[in-house]
This record gives sequence, structure tokens and C-alpha cells, in this order.
Amino acid sequence: MTDTLRTPPGPPAAAPDAAELLDAYRTMRTIRVFEERLHDEFATGDIPGFVHLYAGEEASATAVCGLLDDERDVIASTHRGHGHCIAKHVDVKAMMAEIYGRTTGSCHGKGGSMHIADLSRGMLGANGIVGGGPPLICGAALASKVRGDGGVAVAFFGDGGSNQGTTLESLNLATVWNLPAVFVAENNGYAEATAAEWSVGGGSIAARAAAFGMPGLTVDGFDYFAVREAAAEAVTRARNGGGPSLIEVRLTRYFGHFEGDQQTYRAGEVRRARAELDCLLRFRARVTAGRDLTVAQLDAVDAEVARLVDEAVAEAKAAPLPTAADLTTDVYVTY
Repeated sequence: MTDTLRTPPGPPAAAPDAAELLDAYRTMRTIRVFEERLHDEFATGDIPGFVHLYAGEEASATAVCGLLDDERDVIASTHRGHGHCIAKHVDVKAMMAEIYGRTTGSCHGKGGSMHIADLSRGMLGANGIVGGGPPLICGAALASKVRGDGGVAVAFFGDGGSNQGTTLESLNLATVWNLPAVFVAENNGYAEATAAEWSVGGGSIAARAAAFGMPGLTVDGFDYFAVREAAAEAVTRARNGGGPSLIEVRLTRYFGHFEGDQQTYRAGEVRRARAELDCLLRFRARVTAGRDLTVAQLDAVDAEVARLVDEAVAEAKAAPLPTAADLTTDVYVTY
């Protein structure tokens, strides 16, 4: 079962049409511009806390979340969660305000970069705990299974998170309970500065799937279409009662593990990835060559996204900060 996804019950997901492709490009471009702008804004010292950027990994979140809906399907993210949020349709302006710690943020300025959440969109939250997401989606997947609503739960985690006991226990539990779950390991090559080639036993993260009785597959994370094909099969299987899957998406991050990381452990990798592997450049080349979309359509999206992010930053900076009275709100739930 290693490195192969079995044929899922039910018909496979349809190939993306022009509207879906344009929406996918918009999502990837929004993630890229959002993250690159944060890279610049963080350097000013106006953003509190740590920031971990997702630039370079856009195809993974976009392809997976594009197959999900906001009503039934949920995701759990990582400390590098901005891309997952945007792909799951969390409001960009509310996200920016949250990162700036403002009351207009999606969590009223209390979560910051590593804890953005929006349950109305099925986004259970970014997570400062490495390997914290997989157990959450087991619970969400079990709830969907009990309700019989066809919902799917997806956990994103990194190569570092793949070695956490919480992740391995979740893989086992998902199989034992036959949960509608998809585990997406975004292997960007480094757990902070520790190389995955050294720290991941068994040859690959996907190879571990066989030990838990689920299908696993490794895909090219620079290729939106490759990720979408694998994710479509896994989501369809989960939605139709076929159980969980593990997808290892191999990609790279363009910035450091966190803002301020000098990346002395990398030599020329980012420069090569930006020039030769970039998921946005590859996407543009494929859809324009196939005449699915035009250069003018893509350029219009670029302009639209640039305006949106400019507005998000300006509005976030102008929004009010929480007050002392806000400390005790949203702490307890009253039933």
C-alpha cells in the first residue's frame, strides 16, 4: 500500500474547469502576496509574536482545500498556518488584523499568527504545538461519521510533526475507527533547521502509511495538479466511507523557519526553487499553454490581490488594540 492510493469508492472528482483554475490561482497568489508583505511588515517591528511564513508551499493548501467545503469539512493547521487559512476561505482582512493583534481580527487579536481560527469556515486553527492538529481532526472526523453528513477532516503537519507521537497515534486511531480523515504531511525539508533526510526514518513519511493499514503517496508539492489529483482521490475515499489516507507533499519554504531565521543551513536552495520550481510560475505556464486561462486573466488577479493585501494592512494598522476589559472575554463558554 505504500506510495499508492487505492481506487476510492464512488466516482472520482471531476477535473478542474476554468472557473476552478482561476480560483486556485487567486488563492495561491493571495497566499504569496500576503506572506511576502508580512515578511516586509514584520521587519518594522509592529507585529507582535513570532511569524512563520508559508510562501513557496501554496500549491499544497490550495489544491487540498479547494476540494473541501465550508459547511461539512474541517482542517487543522500548524504554526505555519496562514496559507491553510486563506485556502479555507478565512477572511484575509480579518487574518491580517489578527496578526497585528487588533480587535477586528478573526480571534479579536488574542490568537495572533500561530492561533488564527475560524470555525465558521471549518478552520480549527493554526497551532503552536507541533503535531497538535492530527488528534483534533480525528475528533472532527468521528463527529462527521456519527452524524453521517459526509464531512471530511484534514490535518496538515510538517516533517517535524510527522515524528510526533500525537501524529502517529492519530494515524492509528483513524484506521481503527475507519475515519473520514486525510493526513497531509508538508515536507519542506527541515524541521526548523533539522534536515528531514536525517530525521525521518523509513525512507519517507508516506512509507509509514502501510504500518497503519492506510494508503500513502508522495507527490510533487510544486505541482498544483499533482497535489490535487492525489487529494481528490483521498478526499473521495474518505467521504464515501473508505477510511483515511496519508499524502506526503514535498515542497520548500522560501523564508526561514520563523522571521529572523538566517537560514545558514541552506545553500542556494531557495534561489533554485524560485527560478525553476515555483508553483505559481508552473501553474501559469500550464494553464496558458493549454488555453484554459489567458495571461490577461491571471494578471488581473495579480492586481486584484495586490489591492486586497494593501487594504488589509492599512485597515489592520488603523484598527483598535484590545483593552484590559477584553482579557476576560471569550475565555469560558456558557451553556
